[in-house]
Amino acid sequence: MIVGAAAVELLIHGSQSLKAKRGVVRSISQRVRNRFNVSVAEVGGQGTWQRAVLGISAAGAEAVLVRRVLERSVEFIEDLHLAEVLSADFEIIALPYEAGEPAWALGDEDEAPTDEEGEA
Repeated sequence: MIVGAAAVELLIHGSQSLKAKRGVVRSISQRVRNRFNVSVAEVGGQGTWQRAVLGISAAGAEAVLVRRVLERSVEFIEDLHLAEVLSADFEIIALPYEAGEPAWALGDEDEAPTDEEGEA
């Protein structure tokens, strides 16, 4: 299983209040969610009028596809022209998971289930 995350720093020109900024951030977040089926949250800049950091995450079976979804999400935000993208950082993580196998069966004994006496 591949998990990808992007941190996207935005500058919202013309915003004169937190309420105006929240409206822009909410609009961008909802459009990105609907278009790319990713998770989006404001993860930074909550107290500022013109800056925001959005966290975007996606999961999939192939790293190339997950990264492509995140990159296209950032390009889409730029194309909306609601805010300027100042920076975008990406992180792709491969988790040891195979379909049908619980995580503890892949060799991590710390995750193995135990009975009431504490034995594996």
